[in-house]
Amino acid sequence: MSGGETVLVTGGSGYIGGWCVASLLQRGYVVRTTVRDLSKEAAVRASLGKLTDPGNRLSFYAANLTSDDGWDAAVDGCDYVLHVASPLGVAEPKDPNDLIVPAREGAKRAVGAAIKAGVKRVVLTSSVAATNKGAAWRDAVDEGPAAPTGDWISDETVWTDPDAPKVSAYAQSKTLAERAAWELIHASSSDTTLATINPALVLGPVTSGDFSESVQVVERLLSGRVPGLPRLGFNVVDVRDVADLHIRAMTDEKAAGERFIAAGHFAWMAEIADILRANLGAAAGKVPTRKVPDFVIRLAGLFDKDLGSVTPGLGHRHDFSHAKAERMLGWKPRPLEETIMDCANSLVATGAV
Repeated sequence: MSGGETVLVTGGSGYIGGWCVASLLQRGYVVRTTVRDLSKEAAVRASLGKLTDPGNRLSFYAANLTSDDGWDAAVDGCDYVLHVASPLGVAEPKDPNDLIVPAREGAKRAVGAAIKAGVKRVVLTSSVAATNKGAAWRDAVDEGPAAPTGDWISDETVWTDPDAPKVSAYAQSKTLAERAAWELIHASSSDTTLATINPALVLGPVTSGDFSESVQVVERLLSGRVPGLPRLGFNVVDVRDVADLHIRAMTDEKAAGERFIAAGHFAWMAEIADILRANLGAAAGKVPTRKVPDFVIRLAGLFDKDLGSVTPGLGHRHDFSHAKAERMLGWKPRPLEETIMDCANSLVATGAV
């Protein structure tokens, strides 16, 4: 248990942030959370009330990634900070800075305020998008009969090159934000330490119809908004396991100065569809069964920015290892089917599909 320690979770209205808040409350911590607008407090409390009773151990602070206002007050007196808040973006924005600037500057504000307040540790939510081997890996090996096909497995030693061709604005934002956080910590003479969590595709239960863009993978299948199954695959990780890894990285001495990939099992879209059909019965009636050729997806991607952003991964298995988190922190992701079905059942229960 916490012993009454106080933790600030930035972005408590978000998917990962909300589960971090709930998990901390369940373990006895006093929790503060930031939201852009305090008018969101009632909705966040209602959502959290489905998971735990916050009692008088939860308070809200207004703070924005793009403004200095509110950060010092939110952090003052805290033992730990989980910096989860960051702009999301599946589709490519016209200007990459729409994602990059708030992510990077928000990380600097949160980490800077934590250092100033003397917190013990900051745990920053990054992404596997910041650990992507990408085309640079293919270019670094000799061509020939054994030349790579575009498949690879990555770990925490890998950093995405934000200047490489075709790197998405989202990957740039996550990489540059994480880099900025590490630079601040390394330049500081304080005792504040940093750990980062790099989640893969985050799925799992939702508590309202206002859910993360990552959950659209399941929502689109259930609602029939995906006409067929593209050759796309993802490392799936449960949102509850992501929250658990944040707390392990927050409290374990060994986590100081480390990156941890939060990735579970790799699954192709067809596998996710099979799980839904096998378990949901009539509720899975709109889940597609036919496979869609790559060229159709690429063509559709010219008109659908969400699709266009994922077409480079068609047919490729880009895998991320969670071995370090398991070895150092004892973390282990739950079974894929549990994550998929808890996500699907919650979407049905909330009326999202």
